[in-house]
Amino acid sequence: MSNQEKRPRIATKKHIARLERERRQVMIVRTVAFVMIAAVVLLLGYGYLDVNYFQLRKPIAEVNGDKITIAQWQERIQLERYNLFNQYQRYQYFQQQFGMDLSQQIQQIELSLQYPQLLASQVLDQMIDETLIRQEAEKLGIEVTEDELEKAIRENYRFFPDGTPTPTVTPTPFSIEYPTFTSQQLTLYPHTATPTEFVTPSPPPTATLDPAVTPTQTSTPPPPTQTFTPAPPTPTFVPEDVTPTSTPYTLEGFKAEYQATVDRLAGFGISEKTLREAYRMNLLRKKLQEAVIAVSATEPQVLARHILVDDIALAEGLRQKLLNGADFAETAREYSKDTASAADGGILGWFGKNEMVTEFEQAAFSQEIGEIGPVVQTSFGYHIIQVIARQELPVTESQAEQNRQVAFTQWLETIRLTADIVKYEDRLTLTPPMPDFANQ
Repeated sequence: MSNQEKRPRIATKKHIARLERERRQVMIVRTVAFVMIAAVVLLLGYGYLDVNYFQLRKPIAEVNGDKITIAQWQERIQLERYNLFNQYQRYQYFQQQFGMDLSQQIQQIELSLQYPQLLASQVLDQMIDETLIRQEAEKLGIEVTEDELEKAIRENYRFFPDGTPTPTVTPTPFSIEYPTFTSQQLTLYPHTATPTEFVTPSPPPTATLDPAVTPTQTSTPPPPTQTFTPAPPTPTFVPEDVTPTSTPYTLEGFKAEYQATVDRLAGFGISEKTLREAYRMNLLRKKLQEAVIAVSATEPQVLARHILVDDIALAEGLRQKLLNGADFAETAREYSKDTASAADGGILGWFGKNEMVTEFEQAAFSQEIGEIGPVVQTSFGYHIIQVIARQELPVTESQAEQNRQVAFTQWLETIRLTADIVKYEDRLTLTPPMPDFANQ
């Protein structure tokens, strides 16, 4: 036969060994590839969980063993930013529509929003204070009920189930026993009339008296002073203004408005729990403040006048002239750069504690009546101060509230000094990015 039959290959031991070796190599390659892929997936998964879960559960601070987590801190930062953004828009509206000079407040908000780590640090300090408040309230058995919380939220949305309360002014008359001026004091302040009675108006917004500018009736906010200012209260969430309608604001309307706010905040990573906790903390702070701070109905006040100049040499020269008998009022009218008080001979009127910058206040409350005190330097310049009278006088509601805030801040500072506080400063870099509030 011409065609030879094909003979089957005979697998030798050498051939079998080579095939087995190749098979093992393929298995090893596949195993290594699988392990590498699995490792990458696990690393990516762990990284995601670490960033979005594990890391957020780590503390940013600990207060007497109570942890403030990064997640809680980040949400509060976003809530504070949201409040600041709303205030920014409101101030701009008032400035444009009513011509109010709110540039200082607007600039302060802009700085807070432009420097995220500064705001983050402020929010953390605030949360530490809130934790101390919560701990101290718990010791005293003070708490905020769900009914109180719900009532506060409804009132913030101007929803009053029992009818909108009608604002009323119930003046509280009281007599002020001003001192009987001596002949020396009448010489210093000859045009002083002794008031017999006046009524306390509804409490106006608290303002800080600036010794460089005598208060006048103006809508322009006073320039910043170096007064001791109480720590800012816990940020109060202010929902968007409810558009007035001709229909009654019902419970359903309130719930819809509140839910719209909750949904909007959720888009910025702020939970309803964080929102309600901000309301709760405001109430708890007020309750604790009422429990631990007692404010007197009267306070020591001073009637004084001053001359303000820019140059220390001029100030010393004018003081020497006054000591030699020069007329204080005429000297103030001629030289004082505080034009408002200069026109009245330098008279600042009656003022109490925490209304002037620290250096000015200390001098005014320590000088003898009638004395031409040493030149006092403040951030405004150089002051020559003369105290005309000093008296224990009743305080207005706004003054009482300011005194209460200052006293509570000082009380909280003493609590903070003895507290075991740990701050993880290196984690402040985890400040969340700024949301786009305007376009969402």
